[in-house]
Amino acid sequence: MVTNTRPNRDIRRAAAFSGVCLWQIADSLGITDANFSRKLRRELPADEKEKIMQIIKNISGEDGKE
Repeated sequence: MVTNTRPNRDIRRAAAFSGVCLWQIADSLGITDANFSRKLRRELPADEKEKIMQIIKNISGEDGKE
């Protein structure tokens, strides 16, 4: 059975809304963009999602440091 919901939709939407490319997140994690895309195919644990959301905020300048 095929479902229409994509895993990690919240991460994809947050990145798109913030203008952050997935390759930028991958670069911050120290992995290739291909590996990051593969990682997003399965739902990530909450702690890993939190880390990625923080990276998105840092890159987009929403963390208040810029």
